[in-house]
Amino acid sequence: MIILKATGLTKVYNPDTVPVHALRGVDLEVHEGEFTAIVGPSGSGKTTLLNIIGGLDRPDEGKVWINGTDISTLSENRLIDFRRDNIGFVFQSYNLIPVLTARENAEFVMLLQGRPKAERMARTGQLLQEVGLGDKMDYRPTQLSGGQQQRVAVARALAPKPRFILADEPTANLDSVSTRNLLDIMARLNEEENVTFLFSTHDQRVIERARRVITLEDGKIVSDETFDR
Repeated sequence: MIILKATGLTKVYNPDTVPVHALRGVDLEVHEGEFTAIVGPSGSGKTTLLNIIGGLDRPDEGKVWINGTDISTLSENRLIDFRRDNIGFVFQSYNLIPVLTARENAEFVMLLQGRPKAERMARTGQLLQEVGLGDKMDYRPTQLSGGQQQRVAVARALAPKPRFILADEPTANLDSVSTRNLLDIMARLNEEENVTFLFSTHDQRVIERARRVITLEDGKIVSDETFDR
């Protein structure tokens, strides 16, 4: 099943002064259950592509379908609701809310969705146990290491049970042990819950775990390889 379809994605920044062509007519399909890395040098368009796929930015040209919905046509309010209910995000900078505990951060999207408290508590408790933070649910971000904060961010992304996770350089600030643990968690959730992962990354450790590697250069896909891993 195709979970993502993008056609003709074009994005130009500063068109009236010094144009920067971030994307040049990108076409992409991702099937449910894939574990895919988008790679390429700085400035190749990786983050722009992820932001457009996730509805955080709009293309100048082209369309994006997620789960069969053309997100290019959604109003801002409908797009916010669609992102909340269908896509999980893991960012390089974690984006945790500093005054909330690990559990409260993990359940935040579910709270916005209006899920019952018992369901939120059960789901976030399970996920934080799975990511190795069962004894740190009441810790705030400043009391956690970078790797632990990133695991909270993964739990938050997975809590509402999205079918699609977008991860922008999720291991950039992590040491080798934290990176390996985080990738193990994501790979297990991919295999056991069939969650689709799409990473942008420079990290060779992520690339070596991906089963599909898409290379961007100058805003274009220049290679698309699959691996039996």
